[in-house]
Amino acid sequence: MLAEISYFMIFGRPLIMYLGIVTLLIVLITASIAILNMKGIDTIPFVWHPRLAVLSICLALFHGMLGVLTYF
Repeated sequence: MLAEISYFMIFGRPLIMYLGIVTLLIVLITASIAILNMKGIDTIPFVWHPRLAVLSICLALFHGMLGVLTYF
């Protein structure tokens, strides 16, 4: 069943690929918030950094779970 969810095709590509791309983007945005705030650029408030960190951890765990559990 998890294999069906992981490899559900969206525009000819599996869902797990899109989930990995979204996870990577969230991780990069989270890091950029910290770097920008260290340099004094406060366009995105620092309160978003922990929120996006939690979101990226949850997405990464879900992405990894779909990838690993499809073979069990």
